[in-house]
Amino acid sequence: MLYDIAIIGTGPAALSAALTLKLHEKEILWFGSASYSDKVEKSEKIANYPGLGLIKGSDLNEKFREHAKALDLTSIDKKVTNILPMQDQFSLLAENEMYEAKTVLLATGVVPAKGYVNEAEYLGRGVSYCATCDGFLYKGKTIAVFCGSERYEHEVEYLAEIADKVYLSCGYKNVGITHPKVERIDPIKEVKGGMKVTGIVLANGTEIAVDGLFCLRNAVAPSTLVPGLAVEGAHIIVNRQQETNYPGLYAAGDCTGRPYQIAKAVGEGNVAAHSILEYLSARKKEQE
Repeated sequence: MLYDIAIIGTGPAALSAALTLKLHEKEILWFGSASYSDKVEKSEKIANYPGLGLIKGSDLNEKFREHAKALDLTSIDKKVTNILPMQDQFSLLAENEMYEAKTVLLATGVVPAKGYVNEAEYLGRGVSYCATCDGFLYKGKTIAVFCGSERYEHEVEYLAEIADKVYLSCGYKNVGITHPKVERIDPIKEVKGGMKVTGIVLANGTEIAVDGLFCLRNAVAPSTLVPGLAVEGAHIIVNRQQETNYPGLYAAGDCTGRPYQIAKAVGEGNVAAHSILEYLSARKKEQE
């Protein structure tokens, strides 16, 4: 199926766009966590969102979810790892499945611009962002894994069942992984190799020989997600219409730069939605 719009992320910017596009009866493909924004959820008090006074982040997130449910908007809890701009549409890879959409909105929040040293250079040559997609390639081998959230612990367990050895670096506390093949290591600094990955370098200088590295993060850096996307550091470059350097590809929210505010994200999401509506309308007229 060819969707009108694929939205990446379930934060305020993404929801704002999804609501407007739903009201205009567009076919929406929405990727992101059903729990919505972790940043909003963990905010103790939000005081500058108009009309709500002082509100806990968890309460605001619940209001967001209720609003989406009222309009029958649901997200797919899959991580998009690659977006390929084509002649007049986009192909999206999410956990080994391909999707197609006429337009795309990136509302991923702030994602590290480059990741580890040499990470982007070895993508597809030993570096992977999807355990279920590429795990089978490392049966009986030694791998390293960065796990950025509790929600990916089941993927680490899955990789441990396949690989002979897993060196695990985590970006959070209270890790619940106890598999006998898994060994915890210090933070990873660099990826090393020749034609393919051959090892990693830790922040303490230790080198470890591995056959591959899995980076299980909440989102992929924009410049890696969309090859050729214009960025400045960790931020996607957009104009006043939230357009990127690719026709039909838009961005909104924290991923476009400061200030990292909910009100700003909601506004940009709405602007992006109206820009998308204009783009789809113009495209329809061209095809008639």
